[in-house]
Amino acid sequence: MNSRECLFLGCVVLLGLSLGCATTPGDVRLRADGTPLSEKCPEKSLEVMRYLQLFVGEAAWVQLDANQSRARTITLYDGPIESVLDEDIGTLEAPARLYGRVWTGGAQPVIRYYAAKRMRGGDTVPICAVARLGFGQLRKLPESKPGTAVLDSSRAGVYIVDEFR
Repeated sequence: MNSRECLFLGCVVLLGLSLGCATTPGDVRLRADGTPLSEKCPEKSLEVMRYLQLFVGEAAWVQLDANQSRARTITLYDGPIESVLDEDIGTLEAPARLYGRVWTGGAQPVIRYYAAKRMRGGDTVPICAVARLGFGQLRKLPESKPGTAVLDSSRAGVYIVDEFR
C-alpha cells in the first residue's frame, strides 16, 4: 500500500467515525433570486481535506456533469450533481467523482461540492469545493428555462474552499 492509499484510508476511517454527527450538506436557505446563502464548511470536511492535502485555493479542471462530459452545450438542473475531476488535486487523483448540488436561480449556476470518491475504490469522503469560471463564462445562456442553466461549456474550474460564500 503506497502513502497516498494509506492517507486516503485514514480519511475514510475518520469519516466512518463521524457519520453520526453529519448534517445534510446543501440544505441551506435561499436568497430571493434562488441562489444559496453562505454555508460553513463542516469541521469534519476541513479535517479530511487537510489529510488529503486539499488546500484552500487549489484548483483543477472538472467535467461539470458526468452524463454530459465533453458536450458543446450542457443543461444543468436544480438539485444533485455528479462531476468528474479531469486533473489531480491534492492527493485526489483524476478521474475522481465529485458530488454536490446545483442552484440555477441567478444569472449563473451555483455549484457546491460536498463529497468526493476515488475511482480506484474507496469510500466517499467529505470535502468543500465550488465550480467557477472567470470572465462570466459560467453565465446561463438566454434559452435557459426556470430551474435550468444552459451553459456553452461542459468544463469549469473546481476550487477548494473553507466556506461557501
